[in-house]
Amino acid sequence: MADKSEKTKARLPRGFADRSADDIRAVEKMMATIRGVYELYGFEPIEQPLIEYTDALGKFLPDQDRPNEGVFSFQDDDEQWLSLRYDLTAPTARFVAENYDKLPKPYRSYRSGWVFRNEKPGPGRFRQFMQFDADTVGTPGVAADAEMAMMMADVMEALGIKRGDYVIRVNNRKVLDGVLEAIGLGGDENAGRRLTVLRAIDKLDKLGVEGVQSLLGAGRKDESGDFTKGAGLDADQTAIVVSLFDREIANVIAQEGPPGDISKIKVDYGDQATFAPSKVKLLAMGVEASSVYREGTDELLAIENFVRSAGYSSDRIRIDPSVVRGLEYYTGPVFEAELLAEIPNEDGQIVRFGSVGGGGRYDGLVSRFRGEPVPATGFSIGVSRLMTALKNLGKLDTSDVLAPVVVLVMDKDTTSLGRYQKMVGELRAAGIRSEMYLGGAGMKAQLKYADRRGSPVAIIQGGDERAKGEVQIKDLIEGARMSAEIADNAEWRAARPAQVTVAESELVAEVKKILAAQAADRAKGASRLALQ
Repeated sequence: MADKSEKTKARLPRGFADRSADDIRAVEKMMATIRGVYELYGFEPIEQPLIEYTDALGKFLPDQDRPNEGVFSFQDDDEQWLSLRYDLTAPTARFVAENYDKLPKPYRSYRSGWVFRNEKPGPGRFRQFMQFDADTVGTPGVAADAEMAMMMADVMEALGIKRGDYVIRVNNRKVLDGVLEAIGLGGDENAGRRLTVLRAIDKLDKLGVEGVQSLLGAGRKDESGDFTKGAGLDADQTAIVVSLFDREIANVIAQEGPPGDISKIKVDYGDQATFAPSKVKLLAMGVEASSVYREGTDELLAIENFVRSAGYSSDRIRIDPSVVRGLEYYTGPVFEAELLAEIPNEDGQIVRFGSVGGGGRYDGLVSRFRGEPVPATGFSIGVSRLMTALKNLGKLDTSDVLAPVVVLVMDKDTTSLGRYQKMVGELRAAGIRSEMYLGGAGMKAQLKYADRRGSPVAIIQGGDERAKGEVQIKDLIEGARMSAEIADNAEWRAARPAQVTVAESELVAEVKKILAAQAADRAKGASRLALQ
């Protein structure tokens, strides 16, 4: 007898999740819709492996001096460092660089897959999650960036998210780079502090302005007591950076005057518009002289012109200076898809889901491998986060996937098992999901198994039925409804029969008839809910 003290404890690693059949089907349904939009825009599928050489990820690792910090890394038998990919963009850059001469330029592709982060897990923060990306490599102009924003707006609507419940926010990293340059954080020697600033601002929705201010300054201690070192900005520098992303000035309507003229930014305060509030004037401290800043604002105006000309209004695509993205490799326009609707989460609480995807221009990633400029831009969707939001909005109903019909095993001799398997084969040939019960239990337990599977129908043939060439077909859905709702004998007799006996030759036709009646009942129920 095995020693129970030596048994292995079944436990899921922190930061990882098991996926149910319902979640898998919901993701596949959602991704099919996204894929349709990507294909409509002319993008082609491609796939890279989960593992890359660590040096291919390069300086964009969370901590390049410690290869296993931020990413999961290991050494192979040649003592080469390998890492699980932390996003899909870096492997795409490596692939394009390695196959550059064989690929059409611009190269338009999409891919989906798992990515991994060796970071502290928490609520909604996983070490493994799925992304779905689209990228254009080889187009230097911002028309490609504008197309990304338009495509993501089309994805949101293809998924059933109505206008007003989402927005694609667009900014330009050059705008922030110009501000950081103006406050003394230019040059390679400040690259680390700039990245800390970017990651701090990117946590605005999660931590609020006060939390971001702490990360811009000395640092912040979270609820668990862990301390995150800040960027070390002084009070004036912090005030200038905060003024850039403060939500009061995030709702920019238009630029009145020449690009880069901070004093002429028009700001929306709700019902009343005004010009040049004092917080915006803070940005004028040396920023106007920055060519990088002016280039960024010029590109934003060009993007706005592109999307408006294509018929995408500001309620779909909006210029928003609060968008920065937390990765260092972005070099120009950046964008985020945000859900604005209040949606119940898995605990039933009404929440704002916020960002469900983002991306931007990354002109330096492919260039690292080739030593020549290679412009690129792309967008990444957080699959699990978007799927959860859509399911809670009722946009990803997978109830149309029926559980299998179960053929019960009443006799276990070889001849009987062959007859049961023949029934299953006929049902499958007719396109009906079905299975023969393969356990060792009796009839009552088999029916309980079918109920737990959510099976719509059970097929029963014992010795008496076999002698007559018949089968019993039990409508499990109607039977459960009758047991729960019908108490009157007259109503019971008038209801659809929950069990019928037919000739074996009529098995498939009768099962189809029952499944059709169940589908009609579901449609009626959906109509009643829609009218409530």
